[in-house]
Amino acid sequence: MAIDKINATALLDGGVSTADLADGAVTAAKLDAAAVTPMAVSDTANTSTGGFTVPTGTTAQRPGSPDTGESRMNTTTGSLEYYDGSSWISTNLIPNISSITGNINNSYATNLVFALTNNTDSVSVIFSEGGTAFHTVTGQSVSSGSFTLAVPSQVYGQTTGDTISISIRNSDGTPSGNAITKTVIAAPVGGTITTSGSYRIHTFTSSGTLTNPVANTEYLCIAGGGAGANRHAGGGGAGGYRTATGLNPTGTITVTVGAGGAGTAYNVGQGNDGGSSSIAAAGITTVTSVGGGGGGMYGGSLVGRPGGSGGGGSSVSNGGSGTSGQGNDGGDGTGQNAPDYGGAGGGGAGGAGSNGSGSAGGNGGAGAASSITGSSVTRAGGGGGASYNNDSAGGNGGSGGGGNGRGQGAGYSGTVNTGSGGGGTTHNSPGSNAGSGGSGIVILRYTV
Repeated sequence: MAIDKINATALLDGGVSTADLADGAVTAAKLDAAAVTPMAVSDTANTSTGGFTVPTGTTAQRPGSPDTGESRMNTTTGSLEYYDGSSWISTNLIPNISSITGNINNSYATNLVFALTNNTDSVSVIFSEGGTAFHTVTGQSVSSGSFTLAVPSQVYGQTTGDTISISIRNSDGTPSGNAITKTVIAAPVGGTITTSGSYRIHTFTSSGTLTNPVANTEYLCIAGGGAGANRHAGGGGAGGYRTATGLNPTGTITVTVGAGGAGTAYNVGQGNDGGSSSIAAAGITTVTSVGGGGGGMYGGSLVGRPGGSGGGGSSVSNGGSGTSGQGNDGGDGTGQNAPDYGGAGGGGAGGAGSNGSGSAGGNGGAGAASSITGSSVTRAGGGGGASYNNDSAGGNGGSGGGGNGRGQGAGYSGTVNTGSGGGGTTHNSPGSNAGSGGSGIVILRYTV
Protein backbone atom coordinates (compact mmCIF):
# COMPACT_ATOMS: atom_id res chain seq x y z
CA MET A 1 0.00 0.00 0.00
CA ALA A 2 1.69 3.22 -1.18
CA ILE A 3 1.31 6.22 1.11
CA ASP A 4 2.57 9.71 0.11
CA LYS A 5 1.38 11.97 2.93
CA ILE A 6 -0.77 11.12 5.98
CA ASN A 7 -2.41 13.51 8.44
CA ALA A 8 -0.95 12.39 11.79
CA THR A 9 -3.84 13.70 13.84
CA ALA A 10 -6.30 11.74 11.74
CA LEU A 11 -4.29 8.54 12.31
CA LEU A 12 -4.09 9.11 16.05
CA ASP A 13 -7.83 9.74 16.16
CA GLY A 14 -8.20 6.41 14.35
CA GLY A 15 -6.18 4.42 16.86
CA VAL A 16 -2.62 4.54 15.51
CA SER A 17 -0.28 5.23 18.43
CA THR A 18 2.53 7.73 18.58
CA ALA A 19 4.85 4.83 19.22
CA ASP A 20 3.71 3.28 15.96
CA LEU A 21 4.46 6.53 14.17
CA ALA A 22 7.80 6.90 15.89
CA ASP A 23 9.17 3.48 15.12
CA GLY A 24 7.52 3.16 11.70
CA ALA A 25 5.36 0.26 12.75
CA VAL A 26 2.28 1.46 10.90
CA THR A 27 0.96 -1.71 9.31
CA ALA A 28 -1.70 -1.96 6.65
CA ALA A 29 -3.97 -3.61 9.20
CA LYS A 30 -3.59 -0.69 11.57
CA LEU A 31 -4.31 1.75 8.72
CA ASP A 32 -7.40 -0.17 7.76
CA ALA A 33 -8.56 0.05 11.34
CA ALA A 34 -7.90 3.79 11.57
CA ALA A 35 -11.05 5.85 10.93
CA VAL A 36 -9.70 8.64 8.65
CA THR A 37 -12.91 10.63 8.32
CA PRO A 38 -13.54 13.63 6.00
CA MET A 39 -13.86 15.83 9.09
CA ALA A 40 -10.53 14.63 10.36
CA VAL A 41 -8.89 15.55 7.05
CA SER A 42 -10.71 18.79 6.18
CA ASP A 43 -11.37 20.36 9.57
CA THR A 44 -7.88 19.97 10.97
CA ALA A 45 -5.67 23.06 10.76
CA ASN A 46 -2.73 22.69 8.38
CA THR A 47 0.20 24.51 9.92
CA SER A 48 2.68 23.62 7.17
CA THR A 49 4.55 26.48 5.49
CA GLY A 50 5.16 24.44 2.37
CA GLY A 51 2.91 23.96 -0.63
CA PHE A 52 0.05 21.69 -1.46
CA THR A 53 0.47 20.00 -4.83
CA VAL A 54 -2.70 19.75 -6.90
CA PRO A 55 -3.18 17.65 -10.02
CA THR A 56 -1.63 19.27 -13.10
CA GLY A 57 -2.49 18.82 -16.77
CA THR A 58 -3.58 20.39 -20.03
CA THR A 59 -7.10 21.34 -21.01
CA ALA A 60 -7.30 18.13 -23.03
CA GLN A 61 -6.38 16.11 -19.93
CA ARG A 62 -9.25 17.31 -17.73
CA PRO A 63 -11.16 14.50 -15.97
CA GLY A 64 -14.02 13.13 -18.03
CA SER A 65 -16.53 13.07 -15.15
CA PRO A 66 -15.36 15.65 -12.62
CA ASP A 67 -16.93 16.14 -9.20
CA THR A 68 -18.26 19.52 -8.15
CA GLY A 69 -15.43 21.41 -6.49
CA GLU A 70 -12.73 19.27 -8.10
CA SER A 71 -9.61 21.44 -8.60
CA ARG A 72 -6.49 21.25 -10.75
CA MET A 73 -3.76 23.33 -12.37
CA ASN A 74 -4.39 23.85 -16.10
CA THR A 75 -1.04 24.13 -17.88
CA THR A 76 -2.69 25.22 -21.15
CA THR A 77 -4.25 28.36 -19.66
CA GLY A 78 -1.73 28.86 -16.85
CA SER A 79 -4.51 29.02 -14.27
CA LEU A 80 -5.83 27.09 -11.28
CA GLU A 81 -9.34 25.92 -12.11
CA TYR A 82 -12.25 24.21 -10.40
CA TYR A 83 -15.40 22.42 -11.58
CA ASP A 84 -18.63 24.20 -10.52
CA GLY A 85 -20.93 21.35 -11.44
CA SER A 86 -21.35 22.35 -15.07
CA SER A 87 -18.07 23.85 -16.31
CA TRP A 88 -14.45 24.48 -15.41
CA ILE A 89 -13.85 27.92 -13.91
CA SER A 90 -10.42 29.60 -14.11
CA THR A 91 -9.25 31.46 -11.04
CA ASN A 92 -6.84 33.67 -13.06
CA LEU A 93 -7.90 36.44 -15.48
CA ILE A 94 -7.55 34.73 -18.88
CA PRO A 95 -7.01 37.37 -21.61
CA ASN A 96 -8.74 37.00 -24.95
CA ILE A 97 -8.09 38.59 -28.34
CA SER A 98 -11.43 39.74 -29.77
CA SER A 99 -9.94 40.86 -33.09
CA ILE A 100 -6.78 42.03 -34.86
CA THR A 101 -7.35 44.50 -37.70
CA GLY A 102 -4.67 44.98 -40.35
CA ASN A 103 -2.33 42.85 -42.42
CA ILE A 104 1.26 41.64 -42.31
CA ASN A 105 3.17 41.99 -45.55
CA ASN A 106 6.61 40.85 -46.61
CA SER A 107 8.36 44.19 -47.01
CA TYR A 108 7.52 46.96 -44.55
CA ALA A 109 5.87 47.76 -41.23
CA THR A 110 2.09 47.96 -41.08
CA ASN A 111 -0.13 48.68 -38.09
CA LEU A 112 -2.11 45.96 -36.33
CA VAL A 113 -5.01 47.13 -34.15
CA PHE A 114 -5.82 44.77 -31.26
CA ALA A 115 -9.13 44.51 -29.35
CA LEU A 116 -8.82 42.57 -26.05
CA THR A 117 -10.84 41.43 -23.06
CA ASN A 118 -9.70 40.35 -19.58
CA ASN A 119 -6.36 42.02 -20.12
CA THR A 120 -3.95 43.69 -17.72
CA ASP A 121 -2.72 47.26 -18.33
CA SER A 122 0.26 45.94 -20.25
CA VAL A 123 0.69 42.72 -22.20
CA SER A 124 3.25 40.82 -24.21
CA VAL A 125 2.52 40.01 -27.85
CA ILE A 126 3.85 36.68 -29.08
CA PHE A 127 4.36 35.88 -32.76
CA SER A 128 4.66 32.18 -33.61
CA GLU A 129 5.07 30.08 -36.72
CA GLY A 130 4.67 26.33 -36.90
CA GLY A 131 3.93 26.19 -33.18
CA THR A 132 7.18 27.93 -32.20
CA ALA A 133 7.38 31.51 -30.91
CA PHE A 134 9.99 33.48 -32.87
CA HIS A 135 9.44 37.04 -31.64
CA THR A 136 7.88 38.66 -28.56
CA VAL A 137 7.01 42.32 -27.93
CA THR A 138 6.97 42.98 -24.17
CA GLY A 139 5.47 45.82 -22.14
CA GLN A 140 2.82 46.81 -24.68
CA SER A 141 0.43 49.31 -23.04
CA VAL A 142 -3.30 48.68 -23.39
CA SER A 143 -5.95 51.43 -23.14
CA SER A 144 -9.65 50.57 -22.84
CA GLY A 145 -9.00 47.10 -24.23
CA SER A 146 -7.21 48.29 -27.36
CA PHE A 147 -3.77 49.09 -28.71
CA THR A 148 -2.02 49.61 -32.03
CA LEU A 149 1.24 47.82 -32.77
CA ALA A 150 3.62 48.48 -35.66
CA VAL A 151 4.63 45.07 -36.99
CA PRO A 152 8.29 44.46 -36.06
CA SER A 153 10.83 43.80 -38.81
CA GLN A 154 11.35 40.27 -37.48
CA VAL A 155 7.72 39.60 -38.38
CA TYR A 156 7.09 41.51 -41.60
CA GLY A 157 10.32 40.06 -43.01
CA GLN A 158 8.71 36.61 -43.25
CA THR A 159 7.96 34.92 -46.56
CA THR A 160 4.75 35.64 -48.47
CA GLY A 161 2.21 32.93 -47.68
CA ASP A 162 3.60 32.12 -44.22
CA THR A 163 0.97 31.77 -41.47
CA ILE A 164 1.74 33.78 -38.35
CA SER A 165 -0.09 32.99 -35.10
CA ILE A 166 -0.51 35.96 -32.74
CA SER A 167 -1.26 35.54 -29.03
CA ILE A 168 -0.84 37.71 -25.93
CA ARG A 169 0.21 37.20 -22.34
CA ASN A 170 -0.94 39.29 -19.38
CA SER A 171 1.65 40.96 -17.16
CA ASP A 172 1.12 38.21 -14.55
CA GLY A 173 2.22 35.63 -17.11
CA THR A 174 -1.25 34.30 -17.96
CA PRO A 175 -1.45 33.42 -21.68
CA SER A 176 -4.44 34.32 -23.82
CA GLY A 177 -7.14 31.74 -24.25
CA ASN A 178 -6.92 32.10 -28.02
CA ALA A 179 -4.68 33.16 -30.89
CA ILE A 180 -5.43 34.82 -34.23
CA THR A 181 -3.58 33.93 -37.42
CA LYS A 182 -2.49 36.21 -40.22
CA THR A 183 -1.13 35.12 -43.60
CA VAL A 184 1.82 37.18 -44.84
CA ILE A 185 0.83 38.97 -48.04
CA ALA A 186 2.94 40.49 -50.79
CA ALA A 187 3.33 44.25 -50.50
CA PRO A 188 1.79 46.52 -53.16
CA VAL A 189 4.22 47.28 -55.99
CA GLY A 190 4.01 49.78 -58.85
CA GLY A 191 5.05 53.29 -59.81
CA THR A 192 7.60 55.26 -57.81
CA ILE A 193 7.19 54.41 -54.12
CA THR A 194 7.70 56.94 -51.33
CA THR A 195 6.48 57.32 -47.75
CA SER A 196 5.19 60.28 -45.79
CA GLY A 197 4.18 59.87 -42.16
CA SER A 198 1.83 56.90 -41.95
CA TYR A 199 1.26 56.82 -45.73
CA ARG A 200 2.88 54.77 -48.48
CA ILE A 201 2.62 56.52 -51.84
CA HIS A 202 2.76 55.20 -55.42
CA THR A 203 3.31 57.87 -58.09
CA PHE A 204 2.69 57.02 -61.75
CA THR A 205 4.11 59.41 -64.34
CA SER A 206 3.39 56.90 -67.09
CA SER A 207 0.94 54.05 -67.45
CA GLY A 208 1.51 50.92 -65.36
CA THR A 209 0.00 48.58 -62.77
CA LEU A 210 -0.23 48.43 -59.00
CA THR A 211 -0.19 44.84 -57.75
CA ASN A 212 -1.54 43.67 -54.40
CA PRO A 213 -3.52 46.84 -53.62
CA VAL A 214 -5.00 47.46 -50.19
CA ALA A 215 -8.36 48.72 -49.01
CA ASN A 216 -9.26 52.37 -48.51
CA THR A 217 -6.76 53.71 -51.03
CA GLU A 218 -6.75 57.43 -51.75
CA TYR A 219 -6.09 58.71 -55.26
CA LEU A 220 -5.30 61.76 -57.37
CA CYS A 221 -5.98 61.25 -61.06
CA ILE A 222 -5.08 64.04 -63.52
CA ALA A 223 -5.46 63.74 -67.28
CA GLY A 224 -3.17 65.22 -69.91
CA GLY A 225 -3.56 68.94 -70.61
CA GLY A 226 -4.86 70.32 -73.88
CA ALA A 227 -2.58 72.14 -76.33
CA GLY A 228 -2.83 75.77 -77.31
CA ALA A 229 -3.62 76.67 -80.91
CA ASN A 230 -1.56 78.80 -83.30
CA ARG A 231 -3.19 81.97 -84.67
CA HIS A 232 -4.61 84.60 -82.30
CA ALA A 233 -5.32 81.50 -80.28
CA GLY A 234 -6.58 80.34 -76.93
CA GLY A 235 -4.59 78.37 -74.40
CA GLY A 236 -5.23 74.71 -73.73
CA GLY A 237 -7.42 73.56 -70.87
CA ALA A 238 -6.01 71.53 -67.99
CA GLY A 239 -6.65 67.83 -67.80
CA GLY A 240 -9.50 66.59 -65.63
CA TYR A 241 -8.64 66.58 -61.93
CA ARG A 242 -10.18 63.98 -59.63
CA THR A 243 -9.32 63.02 -56.08
CA ALA A 244 -11.07 60.94 -53.43
CA THR A 245 -10.56 58.33 -50.70
CA GLY A 246 -12.08 54.91 -50.12
CA LEU A 247 -10.95 53.01 -53.21
CA ASN A 248 -11.32 49.28 -52.42
CA PRO A 249 -9.99 47.22 -55.33
CA THR A 250 -10.00 43.42 -55.26
CA GLY A 251 -7.37 42.88 -57.91
CA THR A 252 -4.47 44.51 -59.71
CA ILE A 253 -4.99 48.20 -60.49
CA THR A 254 -4.36 49.27 -64.06
CA VAL A 255 -3.23 52.90 -64.25
CA THR A 256 -3.41 54.91 -67.47
CA VAL A 257 -1.64 58.27 -67.59
CA GLY A 258 -2.86 60.56 -70.35
CA ALA A 259 -0.42 62.32 -72.68
CA GLY A 260 -0.52 66.05 -73.19
CA GLY A 261 -2.07 67.30 -76.42
CA ALA A 262 0.47 68.15 -79.12
CA GLY A 263 0.81 71.81 -80.10
CA THR A 264 -0.37 72.58 -83.63
CA ALA A 265 1.32 74.45 -86.45
CA TYR A 266 0.12 77.82 -87.70
CA ASN A 267 -3.45 77.97 -88.92
CA VAL A 268 -4.14 74.23 -88.96
CA GLY A 269 -7.00 74.14 -86.46
CA GLN A 270 -7.75 73.95 -82.79
CA GLY A 271 -5.21 72.70 -80.32
CA ASN A 272 -5.19 68.96 -79.68
CA ASP A 273 -6.96 67.57 -76.62
CA GLY A 274 -5.04 65.87 -73.85
CA GLY A 275 -5.37 62.15 -73.22
CA SER A 276 -7.56 60.76 -70.47
CA SER A 277 -6.09 59.21 -67.30
CA SER A 278 -7.81 56.38 -65.47
CA ILE A 279 -7.68 53.93 -62.55
CA ALA A 280 -9.31 50.54 -63.21
CA ALA A 281 -9.52 47.34 -61.14
CA ALA A 282 -11.93 44.60 -60.18
CA GLY A 283 -14.24 45.64 -57.38
CA ILE A 284 -14.30 49.36 -58.21
CA THR A 285 -15.97 51.69 -60.69
CA THR A 286 -13.30 52.89 -63.08
CA VAL A 287 -12.09 56.39 -62.29
CA THR A 288 -11.63 58.42 -65.49
CA SER A 289 -10.31 61.96 -65.78
CA VAL A 290 -11.06 63.61 -69.14
CA GLY A 291 -8.22 65.15 -71.14
CA GLY A 292 -8.01 68.93 -71.33
CA GLY A 293 -9.61 70.69 -74.29
CA GLY A 294 -7.47 72.25 -77.02
CA GLY A 295 -7.42 76.02 -77.51
CA GLY A 296 -9.52 77.78 -80.18
CA MET A 297 -8.08 79.30 -83.36
CA TYR A 298 -8.91 82.50 -85.25
CA GLY A 299 -9.27 80.98 -88.74
CA GLY A 300 -12.88 79.86 -89.14
CA SER A 301 -13.67 81.20 -85.67
CA LEU A 302 -12.87 77.83 -84.17
CA VAL A 303 -13.95 77.71 -80.52
CA GLY A 304 -12.01 76.30 -77.60
CA ARG A 305 -12.63 72.60 -77.21
CA PRO A 306 -14.44 71.03 -74.24
CA GLY A 307 -12.50 68.77 -71.92
CA GLY A 308 -11.61 68.15 -68.29
CA SER A 309 -11.11 71.90 -68.36
CA GLY A 310 -12.10 73.71 -71.54
CA GLY A 311 -9.67 75.31 -73.96
CA GLY A 312 -9.64 79.10 -74.25
CA GLY A 313 -11.38 80.73 -77.19
CA SER A 314 -9.52 82.46 -80.02
CA SER A 315 -9.72 86.21 -80.33
CA VAL A 316 -13.11 85.83 -82.05
CA SER A 317 -14.56 82.69 -80.43
CA ASN A 318 -15.76 81.31 -77.13
CA GLY A 319 -14.01 78.95 -74.80
CA GLY A 320 -14.80 75.27 -74.30
CA SER A 321 -16.72 73.84 -71.37
CA GLY A 322 -15.08 72.00 -68.50
CA THR A 323 -16.35 68.69 -67.13
CA SER A 324 -18.37 68.96 -63.92
CA GLY A 325 -16.34 67.85 -60.92
CA GLN A 326 -13.09 67.81 -62.90
CA GLY A 327 -12.33 71.30 -64.14
CA ASN A 328 -13.53 74.68 -65.40
CA ASP A 329 -14.44 76.50 -68.60
CA GLY A 330 -12.01 78.22 -70.88
CA GLY A 331 -12.28 82.00 -71.28
CA ASP A 332 -13.79 83.79 -74.30
CA GLY A 333 -11.96 85.84 -76.90
CA THR A 334 -12.42 89.58 -77.34
CA GLY A 335 -14.84 89.08 -80.20
CA GLN A 336 -13.01 91.76 -82.17
CA ASN A 337 -10.77 91.90 -85.20
CA ALA A 338 -7.43 93.70 -85.54
CA PRO A 339 -5.81 94.91 -83.47
CA ASP A 340 -7.86 93.34 -80.65
CA TYR A 341 -6.61 89.85 -81.27
CA GLY A 342 -6.13 88.64 -77.70
CA GLY A 343 -6.92 84.94 -77.21
CA ALA A 344 -8.42 83.57 -73.99
CA GLY A 345 -6.86 81.44 -71.28
CA GLY A 346 -7.69 77.77 -70.91
CA GLY A 347 -9.59 76.58 -67.84
CA GLY A 348 -7.74 75.17 -64.85
CA ALA A 349 -8.67 72.71 -62.11
CA GLY A 350 -9.03 75.59 -59.66
CA GLY A 351 -10.67 78.25 -61.82
CA ALA A 352 -11.91 79.32 -65.24
CA GLY A 353 -9.65 80.83 -67.88
CA SER A 354 -9.68 84.61 -68.28
CA ASN A 355 -11.11 86.32 -71.34
CA GLY A 356 -8.88 88.01 -73.87
CA SER A 357 -8.59 91.78 -73.41
CA GLY A 358 -7.86 93.94 -76.44
CA SER A 359 -4.59 92.73 -77.89
CA ALA A 360 -3.61 90.98 -74.65
CA GLY A 361 -4.14 87.31 -74.02
CA GLY A 362 -6.19 86.05 -71.09
CA ASN A 363 -4.55 84.19 -68.23
CA GLY A 364 -5.00 80.48 -67.77
CA GLY A 365 -7.23 79.28 -64.96
CA ALA A 366 -5.54 78.44 -61.67
CA GLY A 367 -4.58 74.90 -60.82
CA ALA A 368 -5.59 73.00 -57.69
CA ALA A 369 -3.41 71.96 -54.74
CA SER A 370 -3.11 68.49 -53.22
CA SER A 371 -1.03 67.17 -50.31
CA ILE A 372 -1.36 63.52 -51.30
CA THR A 373 2.44 63.17 -51.54
CA GLY A 374 2.96 64.70 -48.10
CA SER A 375 3.37 68.37 -49.06
CA SER A 376 1.10 70.72 -50.96
CA VAL A 377 1.64 70.70 -54.73
CA THR A 378 -0.43 72.69 -57.24
CA ARG A 379 -1.15 71.08 -60.62
CA ALA A 380 -3.46 71.36 -63.63
CA GLY A 381 -3.26 75.06 -64.53
CA GLY A 382 -4.74 76.35 -67.79
CA GLY A 383 -2.63 77.61 -70.68
CA GLY A 384 -2.38 81.36 -71.33
CA GLY A 385 -4.01 82.95 -74.39
CA ALA A 386 -1.99 84.46 -77.24
CA SER A 387 -1.51 88.20 -77.59
CA TYR A 388 -1.29 90.10 -80.85
CA ASN A 389 2.39 90.03 -81.87
CA ASN A 390 3.59 91.40 -78.53
CA ASP A 391 5.10 88.62 -76.43
CA SER A 392 4.93 90.63 -73.24
CA ALA A 393 1.13 90.80 -73.49
CA GLY A 394 0.62 87.05 -73.71
CA GLY A 395 -1.56 85.54 -71.01
CA ASN A 396 0.16 83.91 -68.06
CA GLY A 397 -0.24 80.20 -67.61
CA GLY A 398 -2.35 79.18 -64.63
CA SER A 399 -0.63 78.20 -61.40
CA GLY A 400 0.39 74.57 -61.35
CA GLY A 401 2.27 74.47 -64.64
CA GLY A 402 0.19 76.18 -67.35
CA GLY A 403 2.19 77.40 -70.36
CA ASN A 404 2.28 81.13 -71.09
CA GLY A 405 0.70 82.58 -74.21
CA ARG A 406 2.85 84.31 -76.85
CA GLY A 407 2.51 87.01 -79.46
CA GLN A 408 4.90 85.31 -81.84
CA GLY A 409 7.21 82.33 -81.88
CA ALA A 410 6.75 78.82 -80.55
CA GLY A 411 4.23 78.42 -77.77
CA TYR A 412 5.15 77.54 -74.21
CA SER A 413 4.13 74.06 -73.14
CA GLY A 414 2.48 72.98 -69.93
CA THR A 415 4.74 71.36 -67.34
CA VAL A 416 5.03 67.60 -67.73
CA ASN A 417 3.10 65.39 -65.28
CA THR A 418 0.93 68.23 -64.06
CA GLY A 419 -1.87 67.95 -66.63
CA SER A 420 -1.54 71.67 -67.37
CA GLY A 421 -2.57 73.32 -70.64
CA GLY A 422 -0.19 74.63 -73.27
CA GLY A 423 -0.06 78.31 -74.20
CA GLY A 424 -1.55 79.72 -77.38
CA THR A 425 0.49 81.71 -79.90
CA THR A 426 -0.17 84.05 -82.80
CA HIS A 427 1.51 83.44 -86.14
CA ASN A 428 4.36 84.25 -88.52
CA SER A 429 6.71 81.68 -87.09
CA PRO A 430 7.28 79.05 -89.75
CA GLY A 431 7.85 75.65 -88.23
CA SER A 432 6.90 76.85 -84.75
CA ASN A 433 4.01 75.12 -83.04
CA ALA A 434 1.77 76.23 -80.23
CA GLY A 435 2.49 75.03 -76.72
CA SER A 436 1.75 71.38 -75.96
CA GLY A 437 -0.20 70.27 -72.93
CA GLY A 438 1.58 68.72 -69.97
CA SER A 439 1.19 64.98 -69.46
CA GLY A 440 -1.01 63.74 -66.62
CA ILE A 441 -0.21 61.94 -63.39
CA VAL A 442 -1.84 59.35 -61.13
CA ILE A 443 -0.96 59.07 -57.43
CA LEU A 444 -2.24 56.41 -55.01
CA ARG A 445 -1.64 56.25 -51.26
CA TYR A 446 -2.79 54.24 -48.26
CA THR A 447 -2.01 54.00 -44.56
CA VAL A 448 0.49 51.43 -43.31
